[in-house]
Amino acid sequence: MNLILLEPHEVGASGEAVLSDARAAHLRNVLKSAPGSHVRIGLLDGPRGVGTVLSIGDGTAALRCAFETSVPSRPGVDLLLALPRPKVIRRIWAQVAAIGVGQIILTHAERVERNYFDTHWLAPESYRPRLIEGLQQARDTRLPAVSIHRRFKVLIEDQLDGLFKDGRRLAADPAAEKPAGAAAREGGEGRVLLAVGPEGGWNDFERGLLAAHGFQPVGMGPRTLRTDTACIALLALVHEGMKG
Repeated sequence: MNLILLEPHEVGASGEAVLSDARAAHLRNVLKSAPGSHVRIGLLDGPRGVGTVLSIGDGTAALRCAFETSVPSRPGVDLLLALPRPKVIRRIWAQVAAIGVGQIILTHAERVERNYFDTHWLAPESYRPRLIEGLQQARDTRLPAVSIHRRFKVLIEDQLDGLFKDGRRLAADPAAEKPAGAAAREGGEGRVLLAVGPEGGWNDFERGLLAAHGFQPVGMGPRTLRTDTACIALLALVHEGMKG
């Protein structure tokens, strides 16, 4: 936990916040904070800042919060992901939030089992704490937007332009010759939407539909990877490419 994230309603008008959960335990047991200590804080979807410990006990910690005037920019990469197995999506939430995405668009695909959509890991009360965990690791405050779509064709043809209007669209494909980082670098400024398929890959229809709606196939070599490994590796390459 490299940043203590606070919900807006937790900070009073005087700038004080009282914590009584895992964050208070982290301040006491990991950071060894004492009254007068300064810790890195952030306001969810708001600025970062510094918290001064006013008091700390067995189960609570009181902070005086001072926030910066600027808010971190939303990450410039969005992720369109064919829904993986429940135990994999559980791992992915925190990882993609830590590496940086503006939004996560989850969708069906032929090689996605329909019962995957029944997992509790798609409920906001389950995935939101995992996203916050990733933000605290990365010292970011911008919570990714999440949308879930059970019909791939409807998403691509009718809904995607509303979710991602302008920018480059890249589709991961182990057979693609263009490296993901190079494709991100060539596009200049603007957002990037990266589509990552199921572990069995997009089928021919899905690849064709993505191509018809502006997605360029990109890869990082011929190996077929697990979804969580592929997501993190591809997102890292795209982020690095956008810096160039």
